Amino acid sequence: MIRHREFDVAEMSLSSYTLSMFRDPKPFVAIPVFPSRYFRHSCIYINRNSGIREPKDLAGKRVGNPEYQLTAGVWIRGILSDDYNVPVSSVTYFRGGEETPGRTEKQTISLPPEIRLENIAEDKTLSQMLLEGEIDAIYSPRTPSAFSKGNGIVRRLFEDYETVEREYYKRTKIFPIMHTIVIRREVYEKHPWIAQSLYKAFVLAQREVYEDLYETAALKTMLPWQIRHAEQTRDLMERILAVRV
Repeated sequence: MIRHREFDVAEMSLSSYTLSMFRDPKPFVAIPVFPSRYFRHSCIYINRNSGIREPKDLAGKRVGNPEYQLTAGVWIRGILSDDYNVPVSSVTYFRGGEETPGRTEKQTISLPPEIRLENIAEDKTLSQMLLEGEIDAIYSPRTPSAFSKGNGIVRRLFEDYETVEREYYKRTKIFPIMHTIVIRREVYEKHPWIAQSLYKAFVLAQREVYEDLYETAALKTMLPWQIRHAEQTRDLMERILAVRV
């Protein structure tokens, strides 16, 4: 969708949409529907031998990013800067495939000179580099295989991430947006009603899914305490979850 605009409507990374707004003409119109939201404190992975024990230790380190412009990375860098005094420019970023070599940015980006960004070798992956200590950390929306298969060499920076993320939400009331829904601008301008119709459809679909989470006759997932978890989340985030058409 970013490269070729193949669809009339599509789910899109929020950071990709934001970057598209700097084009002229602006190619997309977004609606306030967010198919993916996620707290990203849990998505910072470190090598145990890197000397990183707390967020401030990231300064001066080598950090992998599958793409610099990924929404998850944008949120992580912002949270580390705002809450933990880790300036975005204080680390050196390494870009490339996390599990498969050769990944590149989906969009061309232009960074200020104080941001140090290097491409990894075409035959290497960030996950393996983290495991072997060639980089010190990874900011990634996907769990690197080095975390589950690395015999404890790779761990999360925030091991008790649920407590950290709950505190973050209570303090900021922010549930980070990862993806939104976009409409090709020429489609929207020709059929402006489509934005409201899509919004209503997505809200109704979300309502059905939320109701299913409380179905006790047969769980929608095989998580044994799904109902209790849904109740706890509702109590904490009622403002977010109370969606109306």
